[in-house]
Amino acid sequence: MSVDFSWSPRSADWGDALRAAVPLYRWAPWFGLALGVLGVVVLFLGMTWAGVFGIALAVIIIALVPVGAAVNFHNHPLAAKTVTGSADDHSLRMSVGDAARSELAWDELPGWSETPRGFVLRTATTAMFAVPHRAFTGADDVDRFRSLLVAHVGPKA
Repeated sequence: MSVDFSWSPRSADWGDALRAAVPLYRWAPWFGLALGVLGVVVLFLGMTWAGVFGIALAVIIIALVPVGAAVNFHNHPLAAKTVTGSADDHSLRMSVGDAARSELAWDELPGWSETPRGFVLRTATTAMFAVPHRAFTGADDVDRFRSLLVAHVGPKA
């Protein structure tokens, strides 16, 4: 079984992968919301500067994930270039034109997860790959890719 895929990356793909793989990014909006609520309560208790400070920090914390992903995306030299790839029973291969090529044997991927936007593949190092669902030509290809992950990496995390 083999599946081919291709996509043009978006900064939202990076943000989605960060939220799926890094707990700090996943919980930051909730922490920001709690801090914002606390800031509003403190504001109503008459502590103006403390309340405004809490609300300002909450806005910054909530904005960190999408802004950080967008900045990292736009500063990366290969980020906006089309990615092509294929996966079969032996490995996962991806390339960005002639600039970068990557082949990973399935045993080099200790885990994966799926978000509403796509797949997040974790490597043994801190690296991760985000493969959005739009990279595939149809639902059958998405299902084949998912089947390859389950068969060679294991169930999703």
